[in-house]
Amino acid sequence: MAQVLTRQAEDFPRWYQDVVAKAELADNGPVRGTMVIRPTGYALWERMVDEVDGRIKETGAQNAYFPLFVPEDYFAREAEHIEGFNPEFATVTHAGGKALPDPVVVRPTSETLFGEFMSKWVNSYRDLPLLLNQWANVVRWEKRPRIFLRTSEFLWQEGHTAHADFDDSREFARKILHTVYRDFMENVLAVPVAVGRKTVRERFAGATSTYTLEGMMRDGKALQMGTVHEFAENFSRAFDIKFSSAAGGQQYCSTTSWGVSSRMVGGMIMCHGDDDGLRVPPRLAPVQVLVVAVNGSEEVMNAAHEVQRAMREAGIRVRLDDRVDTPFGRRAVDAELKGYPIRVEIGPRDLKAGQATVVTRIRGTKEQLALADVASKIPAVLDAEQEALYAEALAGREAKTVDVTTLDDAIEAAGSGWARVPWDVIGVDGEAKANASGITVRCLFREDGSVPDDDDEPGMVAILSRAY
Repeated sequence: MAQVLTRQAEDFPRWYQDVVAKAELADNGPVRGTMVIRPTGYALWERMVDEVDGRIKETGAQNAYFPLFVPEDYFAREAEHIEGFNPEFATVTHAGGKALPDPVVVRPTSETLFGEFMSKWVNSYRDLPLLLNQWANVVRWEKRPRIFLRTSEFLWQEGHTAHADFDDSREFARKILHTVYRDFMENVLAVPVAVGRKTVRERFAGATSTYTLEGMMRDGKALQMGTVHEFAENFSRAFDIKFSSAAGGQQYCSTTSWGVSSRMVGGMIMCHGDDDGLRVPPRLAPVQVLVVAVNGSEEVMNAAHEVQRAMREAGIRVRLDDRVDTPFGRRAVDAELKGYPIRVEIGPRDLKAGQATVVTRIRGTKEQLALADVASKIPAVLDAEQEALYAEALAGREAKTVDVTTLDDAIEAAGSGWARVPWDVIGVDGEAKANASGITVRCLFREDGSVPDDDDEPGMVAILSRAY
């Protein structure tokens, strides 16, 4: 595999590019900063969509769809919001062969659109909470694009909600943060995440609070995996989202927004991949088991099809590799590169012994199982692979996280991993100094790991790191 991929220790960014290309995940699009997601990569995204969407719907939120084009003047209604997004706007000034009287922005995010229509749909306290979500593409003109991580167009979900009061909006925001995003990232993606509050400097434009989930990649850098924002009444006042209370008076709603994107594909690659390619968590994997027919004999093919059938009946996502005109070694390398959690190899010797060879991608084990037992025993092997991948990622994060007590030590430690330091030691001035060195405060949390309620809460702990 050394000839297929650049080694991580030699050049991690090059390794990442090699994996994306050679595992057939994506390619650069024809316009700078865009990407073409190939079937192998899109299958990963589809699985992410299925898992996250199900969790979102369990909260009571419903899916909707809003337009790609947003009137430019919508953004002007919330001054901080337009200031934060203006450098990334892609604006349409001509259409139908004519100059438009009013420019429109290609959707960078949809708080303003949702705000406009929430003001029409919310009239009474009986209409609340209004819990909406959409799966869509967005455009933010990226200066330094990298496939899946930062592209000018990417895929995501964005949830937007309106509530009768701030306490209800905060409760829902925390539910999304923990029972939707954190649960998915840790229990499906197998990525341990630090969950906390963003500093005022890093907060989403127009929000009163931003919460984040940060994952550590294998090179020690942080990746923001998802965010949740509280707006209090900022957008309600800008878009006149009011309702009649039970007592009869008029009140402004408290709103939230939250999202994850196709960046999670990049995070999965960089958190788990090794020098042989992808290592896909079994609970996420579109193909959990690859059954490989070693040759094309009738006996081998019949056995391979039977094992595939039995696995499907057991609810396992399985694919048969019957490309016997391609050398077996090349197919094994391809399976390693694409990160299939388990490979079940069936050849003449296996059949003679009444067994199959089971190879695991994550733990690197190889064992023989009786053909009649393969389908029933594979689920336990998949569970062991999932647990091993999470444990390895968590151990790697802890090994690269250093507890420090000074700003200078935090900046030094954050150059190659994460620095964990009291926020009081950093403060606003220290954050600016760290930023000048390419280091950012990734999140703030309490000593017990819980999420702070306010920007000035005493005793907060900060994570500092370089980031993607």
